[in-house]
Amino acid sequence: MNLLKISLPLFLLALSSTAIAAGNTSNDSFNKAKKMLEREVYQDHRVTIYCGAKFDAKKNIESPEGFITTTHLKRAKKVEWEHVVPAENFGRAFSEWRDGHAGCVDSKGKSFKGRKCAEKMNSEYRYMQSDMHNLFPAIGAVNALRSNYNFTMLPAAKSDFGSCDMRIDDRKAQPPIAARGTIARTYMYMEQTYPKYKMSKQQSQLMQVWDKQDPVTRWECKRSKRIEKLQGNANKIVDSRCESIQ
Repeated sequence: MNLLKISLPLFLLALSSTAIAAGNTSNDSFNKAKKMLEREVYQDHRVTIYCGAKFDAKKNIESPEGFITTTHLKRAKKVEWEHVVPAENFGRAFSEWRDGHAGCVDSKGKSFKGRKCAEKMNSEYRYMQSDMHNLFPAIGAVNALRSNYNFTMLPAAKSDFGSCDMRIDDRKAQPPIAARGTIARTYMYMEQTYPKYKMSKQQSQLMQVWDKQDPVTRWECKRSKRIEKLQGNANKIVDSRCESIQ
């Protein structure tokens, strides 16, 4: 009985460690992740996920024909790195994000919580935030307007960006058709990889549909392998789909 009492916690700890180890455990710096993506993943494929906009090594955006925006005009000229699964979606699973921490006090003695506190105090959160499989280039204005909204279908809404059919309405977002499969496989990867993240049933069903409707591309497969080499872990969702086109 005593042996069982000792063995069970050890078994559960090993199980938990195995689950966490399936994700990013090599880099906990969001800034470093962005630099690696720019220099070692997208160096020969500088194209944004939602609007297919080209960008150069200095992060300057070449707006696609017909692209328009009425907000965040300065950010429309630069590429930014977007969490496809918003940081808040998994961040709120951490107590530091929800409730703060004794170590989260600013220079004026005021306590804070949210993303900054989770980033400061919790290494598991930092690894999730820096996972390059969940980071994609986006036009800054699109990233700004999408915010932390979840994806859904918005048939009655109109594009917020002219020819780029990215629709934002009522704190929800509908991405262009060409981005949906990539988005779906990223959401599925995050859920499969990190115990802290769980999709709603409705979100999961939508992602399964998008995964089937918009098959994996050769670039998506190449991107996954490049990130695996740099970060040390695979996106098994993407890799399993890539088997059919190799």
